[in-house]
Amino acid sequence: MTFDEYQKAAITTALKSYDDPLMQNSVWVMGIAGEAGEVVEKWKKAVAYRKGEFSDEEFADFKKEFADVIWYIAVLADSLGLSLDELMQDNVAKLKSRQARGVLKGNGDNR
Repeated sequence: MTFDEYQKAAITTALKSYDDPLMQNSVWVMGIAGEAGEVVEKWKKAVAYRKGEFSDEEFADFKKEFADVIWYIAVLADSLGLSLDELMQDNVAKLKSRQARGVLKGNGDNR
């Protein structure tokens, strides 16, 4: 499955709360942050309480939260008219350019 195929499938499951794009996109953005927080919390518990180890059930729950982050990103990107395939290609190109120039480490978006 390509990123764009996933994106098309994901948007078929999206329920809109608002007709106003600003409000609806805000829901998607908050969803990304909330689900990312759940990923961080599950990781923290594994590190803090289990020496970084996951049971099969805990890892399955972690994967579900991780996938929820991807779902929200896909839906927000679609709402903004962005293709996930294009975003991923652009991101890899940016990182390869930084690598070629020796600036993978550092500060700032435009290095």
